[in-house]
Amino acid sequence: MRVPLNPSRTSAPHVLISADAVGGVWQYSLDLAAGLVGRGLTVTVAILGPAPSGARIAAAEGATGARIVATGLPLDWTAETPEAVLDAARALAELARSIGADLVHLHSPALALADYPLPVAAVCHSCVATWWDAVETGPLPPDLAWRHDLTARGCRAADALLAPTRAHALATARVCGLVQPPAVVRNGRSLSGLPPRALAPHAFTAGRLWDRAKNAAALDRLAGRLSAPLRAAGSVEGPNGARVETRHLHRLGRLDEVGIAAELAGRPVFVSLARYEPFGLAVLEAAAAGCALVLSDIPSFRELWDGAAAFVGANDDEAAAEAVQRLLDDPAWREAAGQAAAQRAARYGTEAMTEGVLGVLHGLLAGAPARLGGAAA
Repeated sequence: MRVPLNPSRTSAPHVLISADAVGGVWQYSLDLAAGLVGRGLTVTVAILGPAPSGARIAAAEGATGARIVATGLPLDWTAETPEAVLDAARALAELARSIGADLVHLHSPALALADYPLPVAAVCHSCVATWWDAVETGPLPPDLAWRHDLTARGCRAADALLAPTRAHALATARVCGLVQPPAVVRNGRSLSGLPPRALAPHAFTAGRLWDRAKNAAALDRLAGRLSAPLRAAGSVEGPNGARVETRHLHRLGRLDEVGIAAELAGRPVFVSLARYEPFGLAVLEAAAAGCALVLSDIPSFRELWDGAAAFVGANDDEAAAEAVQRLLDDPAWREAAGQAAAQRAARYGTEAMTEGVLGVLHGLLAGAPARLGGAAA
């Protein structure tokens, strides 16, 4: 059922969406923008951090119907000081005023720490504290501690909080001390792709390889155990100076949407050994294409793909190699696994995502009680 907008309004609501163009948040923002425009809303997308090329922005505007603005403002996870994040939040609030927005949809709760003249929803896509818990041990270092403090404060400042999985919602509530977790609205993808080809004789992975949470070291060890290549799409250098070295992965570099679709058309065995993944759009894209899945056994992946993927320990490259090799060696088993993944992926489309977000925005427009993530007593 489609969520109706406030019938008392005389014009379509205007939503300002903030976006990070470095990772999966960019694709999420574009798919959401297209979904909201398709429901009659006016959408402006404000890009923070490194901006795509002018040609990519123009193409995105044409595909979504949204206006896209490169702000030059820093991302919360690459900003050098707390003041830089707060300045970015204030600039977004001023942008919302200047364009006459009715609602703000933020990709980071820290950006809610400004005097917005209108309701604010924030999505908990990820955060440094939950990332640290999954990847490192011990207390947060100072450079991450202040980022976490801004995130926790932003969760309390926002009028509504969303998260892409229950696992991540619970983790966010725990590290931020929230009375109740964010509302769960699953991410979705608009996936047309390319017509499927014969099964490709290799495995495939995609993601920000430089991010330690993606566990490129384990993927590299896995690649050294296989009889076929493990092709890896994604950058090995991050905007924050992080870098990873690999010996066995067949690195493809960063691929655009067309390049990823071309890789997935062969339905390679898709592998993710991520130690931390609040959702995993790359997994969804692979599953929708009919790829058999071999995934790390982490809470978010179990929540989304239990019964439709093979699970292994995140650092158990030997078990991962056995699972991947079995699928490569048994086409019938691989076809069945790919069909199971595709059937599950059908649950996580842009239609459902848009409806979920609209439900939250409609509540804000109607003046429903907010503060979903109030501070714990």
